[in-house]
Amino acid sequence: MPDITLGTGRINFLLLGIDQREDEVGQPTRTDTMIILSLDLETMTASMLSIPRDLWVTIPGYGENRINVAHYYGDYYDYPGGGPALAMKTVSQNFGITIHHYVRIDFSGFETLINAIGGVDIDVPEAIYDSSYPDDNYGTIVLNIPAGPQHMDGELALQYARTRHSTSDFDRMDRQQQLILAVRDQVLEEGVPITRIPAILSALGDSVQTDLTLQEILTLAKLAVNFDLNSINRGVIDATMTTTTFTPGGAQVEVPRWELIRAMVEELFPTDTDTSSDDAIEQASIVTEGARIEIRNGTLVDGLAEEATTLLRDSGYNVVHYENADRFDYAETLIVSRGTTPVTVQAVADELGVPSENILSDSVLTYETDILVILGRDLVTTQ
Repeated sequence: MPDITLGTGRINFLLLGIDQREDEVGQPTRTDTMIILSLDLETMTASMLSIPRDLWVTIPGYGENRINVAHYYGDYYDYPGGGPALAMKTVSQNFGITIHHYVRIDFSGFETLINAIGGVDIDVPEAIYDSSYPDDNYGTIVLNIPAGPQHMDGELALQYARTRHSTSDFDRMDRQQQLILAVRDQVLEEGVPITRIPAILSALGDSVQTDLTLQEILTLAKLAVNFDLNSINRGVIDATMTTTTFTPGGAQVEVPRWELIRAMVEELFPTDTDTSSDDAIEQASIVTEGARIEIRNGTLVDGLAEEATTLLRDSGYNVVHYENADRFDYAETLIVSRGTTPVTVQAVADELGVPSENILSDSVLTYETDILVILGRDLVTTQ
């Protein structure tokens, strides 16, 4: 992991806003906001990319779901590092970009931060009217924000960031980026001294969590004055980059058009050497292919299919089903595919040590998955 010092290159952060109220502290929560913030400490430029919370992705080890569920699963299932760690891994593997650090903040922490710096100035492009904005008591209020310049305290800034009743989630993401830039402007223009940072963090308490040390935070604050404030590149994964669909349970989700999203990632983070590495390119291709994998145990070793499933899921593969094979005398492990996901097939073969002669293609398979792995006795003897 690169050090946070001038000239060390690009460092990527995942900013997480969680939908948590005071009476829900300690409970697993979904993310309400996910933003990749990238700082290039050589060119002193920055980029931001907002991710829709309903984006349909593969959560490593847990199959397909909305991306905002990754944080919930990380906390609920005691994933190493908790919700932030699984959210970081999910973003890294789906977007092909290394995430080095995270910052997580809840609603009350956001309000406290805005108030601590004296509020923010926002030029509201269009009037916002929300007749059913959620309040703190699980009810609703009427929210009316006029167009034009507004000085917002913490409460109004949070409402501006969260509302989407009269607009879309894509508009909401753009407003969230606008608020981040407004916070930066307020801190720099008002000359908030670095010496106040420890006191602000103390006031925020558990409302803000990060894997950054206090010294790293202070270093970033010192470097902030050197950034070109007019060259911050901003991106939002909007409706042109997704296809709206519904799950079998009736939930609305956004299916990514990865070829378009990948182009934006490359444009926003051009000097990220990790995205040009062979491993990152392979991982990006695996995500784009979106292969659904089935595991079948062709041996007498009890639980082998479950073990292989755990292994592949932990490596980020989308294993959707496992069961016993039609018989239990397979001497060698076989991989059968429809031929439409070649990168994933080879990666799975490498993961399990399956030779190329045991990779078969059958475009008329009756199962609904893209890749079928039949485990043989050779896998047992090599473990």
